[in-house]
Amino acid sequence: MQTIIDYLTEKASKAIRNIIDPTLEGIDQFLLADMTQSTQRQFGHYQCNSALKLAKVLKKNPRQVAEQLMGELKALTASDACIGHLEVAGAGFINIIISANYLSNQLTQQLRDPFLGMDRPKIKQRVIVEFSSPNIAKELHVGHLRSTIIGECLARLMEFLGHDVLRLNHVGDWGTQFGMLIAYLKQFHQKVLQGTETPLLTDLMSWYKASKQLFDADPLFKKQAQEEVVALQGLSKSSLQAWERICHISRIAFQEIYSLLDVSIQERGESYYNASLPGIVQDLEKKGMITSDEGAKCIFLEGFEGKEGKPLPMIIQKSDGGYNYSTTDMAALKQRVATEHASRIIYVVDSGQSLHFQMIFKACEKAGYFDPKKVQVEHVAFGLVLGGDGKKFKTRSGDTEKLIDLLHTAVDLAKNMLKERMPDSDAVSLEKRATILGIDAVKYADLSCYRLKDYAFSYERMLKFEGNTAAFLLYSYVRIQSIQRKINKDISSFMQNFSIEVSHPSEVDLGMHIRRFGETLNVFEKELTPHKLCEYLYQLAEYFNAFFRDCRVEGSEEEAPRLLLCELTARILEKGLFILGLKTLDKM
Repeated sequence: MQTIIDYLTEKASKAIRNIIDPTLEGIDQFLLADMTQSTQRQFGHYQCNSALKLAKVLKKNPRQVAEQLMGELKALTASDACIGHLEVAGAGFINIIISANYLSNQLTQQLRDPFLGMDRPKIKQRVIVEFSSPNIAKELHVGHLRSTIIGECLARLMEFLGHDVLRLNHVGDWGTQFGMLIAYLKQFHQKVLQGTETPLLTDLMSWYKASKQLFDADPLFKKQAQEEVVALQGLSKSSLQAWERICHISRIAFQEIYSLLDVSIQERGESYYNASLPGIVQDLEKKGMITSDEGAKCIFLEGFEGKEGKPLPMIIQKSDGGYNYSTTDMAALKQRVATEHASRIIYVVDSGQSLHFQMIFKACEKAGYFDPKKVQVEHVAFGLVLGGDGKKFKTRSGDTEKLIDLLHTAVDLAKNMLKERMPDSDAVSLEKRATILGIDAVKYADLSCYRLKDYAFSYERMLKFEGNTAAFLLYSYVRIQSIQRKINKDISSFMQNFSIEVSHPSEVDLGMHIRRFGETLNVFEKELTPHKLCEYLYQLAEYFNAFFRDCRVEGSEEEAPRLLLCELTARILEKGLFILGLKTLDKM
């Protein structure tokens, strides 16, 4: 279905061409109508702002141009009976009110549309979303929360819009640190490498710390660790088996969190690109992009400067012959374009890496690894998770909070809340609902904040049933389920025999907001800002509560159309929450 704003923009753009000479000098940029949602309901549903801009080029009074444009727009939309009222306001704005009958028909179509009124893309894109990306042999901590849930959300959005999505987990699974850990395991924990003993990831972390201390204190162990690095890079069978064992143990712990968060992701770590790194360096050298700096092979890009205005190097190969993150990231981007045929690549990584990605994108463009006119590459940056003291979120002991502990705490708190609200609930149902509510609360608290800003983590605030929280949205959804259970009518039969009809102001407000679901997703896709969808769903719940207050459903003359309006509200809520990565509840 075409969105209403797209329909109005199309008609208004045609109206502009009807009242002006499209060949006039400087008029091209104004031929597409400037149509927006009205910011205040008393001024209508939409607003056309083109007359003010056209008046400058035509050297006419803006209101005069607006009157002329309004007349054309009225004539062009008459057959569809879309517009209920048009008026020129202020300096030359055209306020538009959508007719209730047209809105009713649109909502009925939306209810029957499997994509809920979302216009499908004309061109299906291959979209790659890189997110989460923890380091092997290290636990996911609170710092991984944002990348993981924002990335999952963006992937779900792109999939719903109809794109071909590849979710990639660019784990840190290669480097000199593995030499120390492998040497330590060979010396002290042979059973782990033999597969007869399976430790936890926490054990690996403690052994890594112990191996680092031994590396710094024992010259013999240091030599053994360095030899293991060489052996691993040389693809020694025993070293590779030890490395794969370490990766396997890490994946088990990672998957526990991904399962709890309902995250689906394909691992493709740094090691995946190892074989292509020498070729990247050779290619960059052939293209004259490499400069030697103190034995290291570097790229110096115009516009990137360090301290004291000196050119900032991007190291591609270190003086000892080793490769850098930059080399791997360039190889990854090249592979994703050349082999995966990506038309859009999204990197969900914290704001601290902004400069790194600016340089990677610039270098890859210069090397010809992607054409920005054909491939869109974006760094979706995000801020920090803070504690109540406004500093980085940590445990009471000062350690970085483990993500698994944070999630389990949220579930436990949700369980205590639900026990009070549903004292008769059995243990299995309680556990299931608490897991959904607790995880939803954590996700929504994060996604509802503008991603570029830091936000303060608060269990108390995120589990409240009032305000812009997951609990409030879930309760609105549960309320609709309760209404449907009470009326006990077959919705599919109602959909075949009745239509949605809106006339009461609260019905119109709710209906208009529902019809803008597609418009919201279009903005979300363009800006990659999940909080826009959160705001939309929160407002949807508010409009529904006003409708529920003002318009009786059960037993009223309008029971059938109002029940269908409830059903459409529930479907939009459920789909919106799903895109965010949240699940719904039937009772709470």
